[in-house]
Amino acid sequence: MNHTAPIAHDLFGISWLDVNLANLFMVAVSSAIVFILSVIASRKLQMRPTGLQNFMEWIVEFVKGIISDTMDWKTGKIFLPLGLTLITYILVSNLLGVATVGVIGHDLWWKSPTADATLTLTLSGMVILLTHFYGIKIQGMKHYLKGYVSPSPIMLPFKIIEEFTNTLTLGLRLFGNIYAGEVLLGLLVMLATANIPFGFIFAAVPMLAWQGFSVFIGGIQAFVFTMLTMVYLSHKVSSDH
Repeated sequence: MNHTAPIAHDLFGISWLDVNLANLFMVAVSSAIVFILSVIASRKLQMRPTGLQNFMEWIVEFVKGIISDTMDWKTGKIFLPLGLTLITYILVSNLLGVATVGVIGHDLWWKSPTADATLTLTLSGMVILLTHFYGIKIQGMKHYLKGYVSPSPIMLPFKIIEEFTNTLTLGLRLFGNIYAGEVLLGLLVMLATANIPFGFIFAAVPMLAWQGFSVFIGGIQAFVFTMLTMVYLSHKVSSDH
């Protein structure tokens, strides 16, 4: 299936500013879903949680566990909202393209936004910038910069390179796993709709199996991204940095 991305060229008259409208749309959809679920889950809080509230409280405890495993809770508790936002947003984004895709004409509008490297690298870049911000805020500028030349000044270029590699690996790991899953689902859809005998039957079982596996992968990747974010933060804010 030859799907193209709906690109707005030369946005605002700027020759180099091209924007993928599908990405903007799916980011808005993902954000809206996370916001609505959070509002519904917290609208009528009960002492004995049930349903969606129970699920959201489990996510809160899960993220608390991630933070406690990577740093001291007294320091890390301020990152709980960040962890909750990341794990829920990435999970929803990963799953949006599992069940279906949306094509208008030849333009692919409905897909997982995390299946685009631009979005995942932007997300990882924002995370790395946050680690620097909180590192300076909590440790202080002098102590923070000292960490780049500790235990020896020769470590400075390696630690600078590490910042770039962390950004790339964090973003590309998420993109690669989700994109590969959607490519395979697309190939199975092509087999199901191809004009060959029993094509749908041969594609149906692998498609259902792969969709189930994609849900698992989507959850794992949301966990990995959140875990690595907290690991990077702990390296910046821990007192033994």
